[in-house]
Amino acid sequence: MGAILVIMFVVFVAIGVPISFALGVVSFTGIFSMSAIPNTVVFSKMFNGLNSFTLLAVPLFILAANLMNEGEITEKLIDCCNALVGRFRGGLAYSNVLVSMIFAGISGSSQADTAGVGKIFIPAMEKQGYDKGTSVGVTAASSTLGSIIPPSITMVVYSGIANVSTGALFMTGMVPGILLGLAMMAVVKLYSRKKNFPKCKPVAVKDIVKLTFQSLPALLTPIILIGGIVSGLFTPTESAAFACIYALIIGIFFYKTIKIRNLPRILIETMKLSSLSLFALATANALGELLSYYQLNVFVQNFFANMPGGKLVFLLVVVAFFMFVGTFMDAVPAMILFVPIILPTATALGISPIILGLIVVVTLALGLVTPPYGLCLLIASSISGITIEDAFKGTLPYFLSSLAVLLLMILFPDLWLAIPATLFPGLF
Repeated sequence: MGAILVIMFVVFVAIGVPISFALGVVSFTGIFSMSAIPNTVVFSKMFNGLNSFTLLAVPLFILAANLMNEGEITEKLIDCCNALVGRFRGGLAYSNVLVSMIFAGISGSSQADTAGVGKIFIPAMEKQGYDKGTSVGVTAASSTLGSIIPPSITMVVYSGIANVSTGALFMTGMVPGILLGLAMMAVVKLYSRKKNFPKCKPVAVKDIVKLTFQSLPALLTPIILIGGIVSGLFTPTESAAFACIYALIIGIFFYKTIKIRNLPRILIETMKLSSLSLFALATANALGELLSYYQLNVFVQNFFANMPGGKLVFLLVVVAFFMFVGTFMDAVPAMILFVPIILPTATALGISPIILGLIVVVTLALGLVTPPYGLCLLIASSISGITIEDAFKGTLPYFLSSLAVLLLMILFPDLWLAIPATLFPGLF
């Protein structure tokens, strides 16, 4: 029966069935075939999987991002970043990465980053003379930072699965997230001469100051959110709620760009986008029950226990595995299914669950730009109107730079714990 279920899942994915439905059908079929397990287990596991205060942060961060986009706050950030770095060759590409780094500190969602930032940057870059591959590649690759630089929805989900401190995981991702952004900027620098990237007209200092002041409420958002979490003022879920209220207030009263009549539409869009991740998470919980019946966790633990090479080989295999999984599955269901399986082995090898979380989150974030499932790649390519193949070619140099940073995380895992160990000494 197990082989039939695997074949079913592969066929569903191959013909384009949404991953959440594929997981649900396979789960129900597998459990239905077992007389020892009541069929109602599928629905109870789905419900219990979503019955979490921590997971409430997922729709709230998506709502915050939608409010930022609706309130034209994203445009303010773009204008400010363009004024700062636009004068350099490849200025719009630099600005694209910089905006994604800042937006990541607000939304926690890579997809929201791609949609919000991409619809402005991709047409602007093409109009200025960038080729479509570069415009899409920079946008899609830099939007992955939304899952890494805190606050991060995927980190919230992982912390709930692995029962680790969300604040500590956020702080662990801060430096690697910045390094990933700098690595992408290094690629822009490398290609700026080779492809003769254009540059914008210099902006006067007084205009830079003016634009910075206009963007200040948005620029302060990451500081307020992360500061509140680290200080213990509020939980990640409460910070997501605060981000929504904060975005709503500055959109209505400061920028005066959010209209009350548009709020129902924003809420409906948020529910539609949130339901994609949350339904996949629910069905992944049901499939997790099925996998536990087949004792897949025991098989994986025995596999790694007999593998030579220790921590390094384990982490390399984890990266390779999640890189493969990320090509056809979203990060949330992938973590729900497989993190509980690999976590005991990682702990037995002396690998911190927080380091494991960082590496898993970064790897799955890169899966957002790998075909055929990469959501960020799909969104960015649809904005530009190019094929997935051409979009991935444009993304590849930035993807490879991210892989190099990921390799550093694997080679020096304890290095990234310095900041959380200082801020959360009781956890280490």
